[in-house]
Amino acid sequence: MKTVFMGTPEIAASALSALIGSSHSVEAVVTRPDAVSGRGKSIHFSPVKELAVKNGIRVIQPEKGSGSMLFDELSKINPDIIVVMAYGRILKKDVLELPKYGCINLHASLLPKYRGASPIQWAVLNGEKETGITVMQMSEGLDCGDMIMTEKITLDEKETAGSLTDRLSQISGPLLLKALDAIGNGSATRTPQDESKATYVTTIDKSFGNLDLTKDAVTLERMVRGLYPWPGAYSYHNGKFIKFFDCDACDVSLDGQFVPGRVNASKKGLFIETGNGSLKINELQAEGKKRMPARDFLNGYKIATGDILQ
Repeated sequence: MKTVFMGTPEIAASALSALIGSSHSVEAVVTRPDAVSGRGKSIHFSPVKELAVKNGIRVIQPEKGSGSMLFDELSKINPDIIVVMAYGRILKKDVLELPKYGCINLHASLLPKYRGASPIQWAVLNGEKETGITVMQMSEGLDCGDMIMTEKITLDEKETAGSLTDRLSQISGPLLLKALDAIGNGSATRTPQDESKATYVTTIDKSFGNLDLTKDAVTLERMVRGLYPWPGAYSYHNGKFIKFFDCDACDVSLDGQFVPGRVNASKKGLFIETGNGSLKINELQAEGKKRMPARDFLNGYKIATGDILQ
């Protein structure tokens, strides 16, 4: 089939890579405008654009998700189908109805659960046992079209948002090609989503990483994993930034009570008390220092039992 691919981050590039290597033609790629950052205002391509440029594929970067410019460009291509994954913008009805087979979306959750942004992070944050990729027929509305097929994976005990993204990336390409074959030969089934089970998640921003230590240890341990690699889970000691990379929830306390943020540092390790339980810190990074095991941190950083993190 003649396709157009729409996406932006690395996980979308994985699906695009599979599409490029298949029997389907990729006529163009649509991605977000280039990012400008740093003091030198350096221009950064999205992973999807980098892959498209490398393979000599035309790149379209509209300022808006839909509009006359995008519709006109897509009309000239006249694709059989448009494939979307983590594009980051809502498509309007004119674009959705343009291709012969419409538009399909690869969404990184088991719909109707976790519609919206950041489904991968929220699966970890909420302690889900499984998640996956859903291929759905796009319609007007947020991730509410009919489901075509899904593939599930089980989360590991120490799953992070980063590791889960990598694992979902690995299955997205093969699942996409399987779905395209089914759509092309007419064997694809479409199952309406159960609206009564729909849930929505919000975008993760940097402020999420500042741990509220009045929460329980189990929730906070999930936050350390669910917010890795970005924005990262952190707290402050005497006004200095400390970032956490690995920890375990436990019931160790200094005096039989839990005082949120209170430090318990000894030969047994570094423990931070929470609203219920403690976090045994295994790996962390102090401001201006390298990432290191807790034992090395305790040997070189001035932190004492009874100190309070905020």
